[in-house]
Amino acid sequence: MKKVWVLSALVASLLLAKEPVIVLHAGSLSVPFAEIEKVFEEKYPQFDVQREPSGSVAAARKVTDLGRAADVMGSADYQVIDTMLIPNHAKFNAHFATNEMVLAYTEKSKFAKDINEKNWTDIFLKEGVVVGHSNPNLDPCGYRSMLVTMLAEKHYKKAGLYDALFGYGDHYEIGEENAKKVIVRPKETDLLGLLEAGQYDYLFIYKSVADQHKLKYVTLPEEINLKNAKFEEAYKAVSFNIDGKKPGVVEKQVGAPMVYGLSVFENATSPANKAGAVAFVNFVLSAEGQAIMKKNGQDAMNPPIITGDSSILGQK
Repeated sequence: MKKVWVLSALVASLLLAKEPVIVLHAGSLSVPFAEIEKVFEEKYPQFDVQREPSGSVAAARKVTDLGRAADVMGSADYQVIDTMLIPNHAKFNAHFATNEMVLAYTEKSKFAKDINEKNWTDIFLKEGVVVGHSNPNLDPCGYRSMLVTMLAEKHYKKAGLYDALFGYGDHYEIGEENAKKVIVRPKETDLLGLLEAGQYDYLFIYKSVADQHKLKYVTLPEEINLKNAKFEEAYKAVSFNIDGKKPGVVEKQVGAPMVYGLSVFENATSPANKAGAVAFVNFVLSAEGQAIMKKNGQDAMNPPIITGDSSILGQK
């Protein structure tokens, strides 16, 4: 019995010795980062990756507004790192992956057999059809849903589409949505279970997440899906305001190609964890990490584009 107790104590001490690496990340990174966590910890057994998925804006605010200590930030929009974290909470921004917006649905969705790239705007406006999106003030997927709809209005020449579907003006307030037409949750992954259960019909979401959950989806033209840098100027024609750093202040989100960002927090959980944070970021940016991202439906940027002072990564 004594030997068992000693062995248990030894195992416990080894587990306690692991350095936690707290990773705040976009909900859409949950699946690839779960796999990255497993492979990373096998390679670096001294670290214990602790992931917290949320909307990217909400993740940043955990540090900027709530004073949380964390190690790594993975954002679905690199601009969140630029505008909310640099220079006080982060020093660099690694652009490492891309994505695109799609319209996910299931066999339970109304008009599921009829919807396609050309008629979805008409179907979305039909009586009884309910559409889901995440909160624009907390999650880039939310404000991208607004931008895609605005671009669709122009692309399909459907005047009034945005107002008829959402009617938020240039900023969303909680509870503003028409509950008979629209369902809103903090982040896009919060809406998945409700969609799969048939609680509503269509979801604005990232292609990678739709693929990971094996959902049916409508692929959108590149002129509106925020994927292709070729259409950067066209994307810039629309914008949507989200809550700013200070109460009552808004920040304009201009349409742009979808690029994910990665960084190390300056206020890491402990000085020792800077090493774990750097190792994790470098692993994500490595060929092995990029392969895991691509395996899970997200195009990796090869090579990644790093702005700011990235000397901590040891990369030139």
